[in-house]
Amino acid sequence: MRIFSFSRPLQALAGRQKRIGRMMALGLALIATQSSAMSLRQLGALEKQDKQGASYVRYYLVGVMEGLMGAEKTRVAEGASPRICAEGKRMEPAMAYSLFEAERRRNRDMYEADMPVTLVMRNALENAYPCHQ
Repeated sequence: MRIFSFSRPLQALAGRQKRIGRMMALGLALIATQSSAMSLRQLGALEKQDKQGASYVRYYLVGVMEGLMGAEKTRVAEGASPRICAEGKRMEPAMAYSLFEAERRRNRDMYEADMPVTLVMRNALENAYPCHQ
């Protein structure tokens, strides 16, 4: 006698959760291997590392963007004035790479290879979602 049985939709959901878990593990592994913030040079090397390098970079940038948005919410909750205002505007994880690359192209003379990726992403978010006070 079976006590638990899963329908096909639940099995599909379980498979999706496993994939998400693997992506999160990959992201954590990338973060764990860095003793400090990843530089633009290191990000470029990661992208060229193997055939999945571009995917690794995209996942990393999504994590950086989500981390910055979490830090922004904490800052605002503690009483600081907001620097990134995304209310009413579309912001999705899939946009992280294009925001990052647009910022690098727009200010290509400003960013050096040893600058942290988080700085570029923060500037990209501030430019894409400015606060008008």
